[in-house]
Amino acid sequence: MLEQRELRVLIYESPDDPYKSLAFEEAMWRALRSNLIPDTLRIWRHRNAVILGYFQLAEEEVNFERAKEKGIDIVRRFTGGGAVYHDLGCLVWSIAVKGPKNGGTKFLYGDLLSGFVEALRILGVNAYIENVNDVVIDTPAGRRKVSGTAATLAENYYLLHGTLLVETDLEILSSVLKVSRAKLADKKISEVKYRVANLNDALGKRFHMSDIIDAIIKAYSKILGKRAVIDLPSREELNLARKLYNAKYSKPEWNLLRFPSKYFEEDINRDSK
Repeated sequence: MLEQRELRVLIYESPDDPYKSLAFEEAMWRALRSNLIPDTLRIWRHRNAVILGYFQLAEEEVNFERAKEKGIDIVRRFTGGGAVYHDLGCLVWSIAVKGPKNGGTKFLYGDLLSGFVEALRILGVNAYIENVNDVVIDTPAGRRKVSGTAATLAENYYLLHGTLLVETDLEILSSVLKVSRAKLADKKISEVKYRVANLNDALGKRFHMSDIIDAIIKAYSKILGKRAVIDLPSREELNLARKLYNAKYSKPEWNLLRFPSKYFEEDINRDSK
């Protein structure tokens, strides 16, 4: 078992199955809240998928015809926020920690998100937080969004996860996701939210995934004051991820129809195979 002064790092993914990727993400969160794992930084990728926020309606966010044409999966995550497009050119990171009891969203989008901004700065990139949960960078063409995040919290447990567009297919991204300009205006969100760019293209420089991963690990180790230790998924996480996949993440009722999480709990608890 890792000590409290150590940050557990998981470079763990299911690149061919985004449903399993998201099932493991929720399993990791549940394991943290049950004190089965220590503070954890996970870094992962998977093939083409649209990831919906918990509260979103699939038909409002996804161009189904384009998704079917390109073989893009549609998966719902257990956190809120907006729809995003993932492919193997998009690096995903998650930080799950036990933190202050009254930290709230300030701890999530201030303290924890600042760790990711620090990672980009380690790489020599001028990065900033905008629209509360986005990360933008300075480019010759102006500021561009390279990362969006979503989060959840319960008591003094926190999870923040986000994307980093490194070399994503932006043509597919823009064609498979629907963007509501009316919604944008209602929320008084700056339009930079939808002016996205790949890190490599925006700066005319090739950033290797391994260098980015090293920077993320270094940054979170620094802001949390903990020594990073590479680890493997626990037996409890893998077992719970399997249950979540079987009962929830493999089901259209969850991914497309937006049935609430509690609808699946009985089946998750019943699965003891």
